[in-house]
Amino acid sequence: MPGYPVSKTWGLGKGQRMAIDVEKLEPGRRIELYVKPGCPYCADAEAFYRRKGLSFKSYNAQDDPAYKRKMLELARGNPTTPAIVVDGEYVQSGWGKPPKG
Repeated sequence: MPGYPVSKTWGLGKGQRMAIDVEKLEPGRRIELYVKPGCPYCADAEAFYRRKGLSFKSYNAQDDPAYKRKMLELARGNPTTPAIVVDGEYVQSGWGKPPKG
């Protein structure tokens, strides 16, 4: 995408761990999901947070150009959904272990 540097290292390397486990967030965290309609991993993430009673906001990064630009900026060019942002910090793209999207 023009204007967005694309990281060639989207996934975690062997032996690396995410700084935040998106499946173990405590109440009160600000959770934002950049999603694509029809994405099963996006639906799984939203359902998970609903079951846990955690508040979150979903943004349609497929149909809204502003949200798509924001997602690509946060995720350093990674187009994978869901892109997960916690307390204003990009955490990961994809859902599950390992993240898929």
